[in-house]
Amino acid sequence: MSKIQVGDTLPTIALNDENGSQVELNDYIGKPFIIYFYPKDDTPGCTKEACKFRDDYAEFEDAGVKVFGISADSPRSHKAFKEKYRLPFSLLSDRGNKVRKAFGVPSSLFGLLPGRVTYVIDANGKVCHIFNSQFAAEQHVTEALKVIKSL
Repeated sequence: MSKIQVGDTLPTIALNDENGSQVELNDYIGKPFIIYFYPKDDTPGCTKEACKFRDDYAEFEDAGVKVFGISADSPRSHKAFKEKYRLPFSLLSDRGNKVRKAFGVPSSLFGLLPGRVTYVIDANGKVCHIFNSQFAAEQHVTEALKVIKSL
């Protein structure tokens, strides 16, 4: 599968969440939702990003928008991260980075660090916005909210 771009239809994605339950993202088509790829649980930038999504979560909820964080960490690691920071959204485990690779999420720092990219999916299952920034972690939330409010 090649890199996902704006206008593309979301591919079929099934990953385990922090409880080990399988989540099929295509089941959420019908309403907009957010998928954000992040490098690793409980690291400084990823914690800032997750907590910003948490702090602004009411705005996503008011718009009927679900948020899903994806990294290669295990469901167990996700569960600890989610509980530690009281995150109100699901964290999905992409063991082996298959979905990350399918989306074409780039690495940074000469390939040493998995990329940080946010995708806004519209109600029809089409990618309507992509924001890629490794170091502006909190801006991912700002960008996603701006797009959600315009849908």
